[in-house]
Amino acid sequence: MTFTATILTLYPEMFPGPLRVSLAGRALEEQKWSCETIQIRDFAAGKHRNVDDTPAGGGAGMVLRADVLGAAVDHAIQRQPKTPILAMTPRGKPITQERIREIASGPGVIILCGRFEGFDERVFDAHPEIEQVSLADIVLSGGEPAALAILDACIRLLPRVMGAASSGTEESFEDGLLEYPQYTRPQEWEGRTIPEVLRSGDHAKIAAWRKARSEDDTRSRRPDLWERHGGDPGQSASDVQRKK
Repeated sequence: MTFTATILTLYPEMFPGPLRVSLAGRALEEQKWSCETIQIRDFAAGKHRNVDDTPAGGGAGMVLRADVLGAAVDHAIQRQPKTPILAMTPRGKPITQERIREIASGPGVIILCGRFEGFDERVFDAHPEIEQVSLADIVLSGGEPAALAILDACIRLLPRVMGAASSGTEESFEDGLLEYPQYTRPQEWEGRTIPEVLRSGDHAKIAAWRKARSEDDTRSRRPDLWERHGGDPGQSASDVQRKK
């Protein structure tokens, strides 16, 4: 089964973009996934095909029109029914690795890319199945860069895209924690050496070290993740482990 990505955008030339190279590019050539773009402006009426208008109630910027977006979404659904629909917006819920894995296990995804001041809210009233998601607590000039990132996250999880199956599981966020630090040759660089435990050959000690570092780094760098993981954000991960 080919994973099909359908992108609703005002800038279809942005796709597949960087996804044409590296792992995603090779998977595209091997038809493990496909990319289709839908030009939102094609669904606008009138001589000038306007896709936006001024905000109701006043204010700066322009808002993408509900009638144009609704027609574009309806068209995408007809072409790709029973497929998750994401709308990229800073007002959305931050997407998680868990949700990425769910999407990657399905037939594909439809992504609606915002521009200007965002979407007319009535689009979401008419289509409650649309998931409003954000990439992070940042504001981009449009939803396209975020859509590319989400697609990359999905594509790398498709069967036979990554070389080693464990590459997709032993990573940050897969178990609710940040990944442990990584090292490789040379053994010494600028007076800094690879931790001795990683050179010991003792797999049990290595696993314990990696687990402890993963917990410590999550606690110090992402206390929000550590708290959701069940740790005490007021203590270091190693202190909690010793008490346990």
